[in-house]
Amino acid sequence: MIYFIGAGPGDPELITVKGRKILSSCDVVIYAGSLVNPLVLKYAKGNAGIYDSSRMDLDEIVEVMKDAHQRGMDVARLHTGDPSLYSAVREQAVRLEELGIPYEIVPGVSSFCAASAALKRELTVPGVSQTVIITRIPGRTPVPENEDLQKLSAHRATLVLFLSAGNMEDAVGRIIGSYGPDAPAAVVYKASWEDERVVRGKLKDIAVKAKNEGIEKTALLIVGNALGDNFELSKLYSPDFSHGCRGARK
Repeated sequence: MIYFIGAGPGDPELITVKGRKILSSCDVVIYAGSLVNPLVLKYAKGNAGIYDSSRMDLDEIVEVMKDAHQRGMDVARLHTGDPSLYSAVREQAVRLEELGIPYEIVPGVSSFCAASAALKRELTVPGVSQTVIITRIPGRTPVPENEDLQKLSAHRATLVLFLSAGNMEDAVGRIIGSYGPDAPAAVVYKASWEDERVVRGKLKDIAVKAKNEGIEKTALLIVGNALGDNFELSKLYSPDFSHGCRGARK
């Protein structure tokens, strides 16, 4: 079996219990060395074959999986964060399906969750935002035209930008017309790692603040009024609101 495992955002303890258990049982480990904290590898078997996929192309990765499968070995394929976001799992899975090799996907903790925790802010709060848009700006690889950042920003939902730290001024320029210059903004560098850094500001100055901190990669830009201090209390715990578990207080 090939296991695609979300290794978490950085802190080696943020891999799931299931992910750690599977990792410790696999004979071969392929990890994204440019992003996955190598400390996660301490959970691997002592005699496991370790491959850094940052130095490999797709054909080479699939060949290692194929060889291990033919030899009756399980493979732990470690991806940063959660495999559902920007992981390139799909293209590997298609190749495995073509080869008739079984695989399983084990979810993990995304870096946007760790960034929210670092900011001590909920990304969806009553009366402010009930929607989170996760996207990126175009770089060396494009973004579909109908997902243009300027169009998405018109919703003024909480916005989380991946893979955009190196072009933050461009990103800000695309969204400032919708959110306004004083919208709360934050940059979280290497969320949950030992060298995590948090930069807070307003949309009009967040790019400069991040640049002054030397942050040009491995960071998330989060924008929206959910980061602010004004919000409504949840109905869930209101004594005047009834639901399936309790009645309203009279």
